[in-house]
Amino acid sequence: MPVTGRPASLHPDATTPPVIELRQVGLTYSGPPPVEALKPCELVIRRGEFVTVVGPSGSGKSTFLNIVGLLDAPTAGTFLLDGIDTGKLGDGDRTSLRGRRIGFVFQSFHLLPHRSSLENVILAMVYSGVPRSQRRERAREALVRVGLEHRIDAAPTRLSGGERQRVAIARALVARPSLLLCDEPTGNLDTSNAQTVLTLLDDLHAEGMTVVVITHDPQTAARGSRTVAIRDGVLEEQVVA
Repeated sequence: MPVTGRPASLHPDATTPPVIELRQVGLTYSGPPPVEALKPCELVIRRGEFVTVVGPSGSGKSTFLNIVGLLDAPTAGTFLLDGIDTGKLGDGDRTSLRGRRIGFVFQSFHLLPHRSSLENVILAMVYSGVPRSQRRERAREALVRVGLEHRIDAAPTRLSGGERQRVAIARALVARPSLLLCDEPTGNLDTSNAQTVLTLLDDLHAEGMTVVVITHDPQTAARGSRTVAIRDGVLEEQVVA
């Protein structure tokens, strides 16, 4: 369903399988009593889209993130990532697919404090299938891409919050994933650093990256070309006039 009043996705590609396709996907946590955290839902996100996901605390956003990020398996329906039926994969194959196809950006950065920016990005490639001989150069390129070529050797403890989040984005990008999945990426940043990170996400989207951002912040949500709302476990497209 199109969303009015926003820029269209710059590079949606309808010629390839969707990056994300949910077919009546739901998740119920076993009880007692059972909790239906995400009710069966349908969603298609095509390559090159920028989609934001909003909803109050406890609405099901974290459950959605865990399913789409291949951290939890749904208890109902079918989830296809890049056309691959993830429900047919064993644990090892799911881990491998996640490492190769999904880049994660979290609110709390999750950087190793006693490793340099470069080393933090290199470590992200251990389980991604990137040959050891290519990792250092790939990591350097990713840091240059996010504007941190001058901070390559700095430890996270010597970086600003915005710089730490850009290192985290470089780490998410280094394996060249199909999907950049961001969970409250500006939640720990001041206004200026938040704007820098959001502009970087805009730039990555403009280059063709598929971006999904989960957020409480209306201004962050407005950056997407589509918004999906989750409330009481119900997912629906949100139309903005």
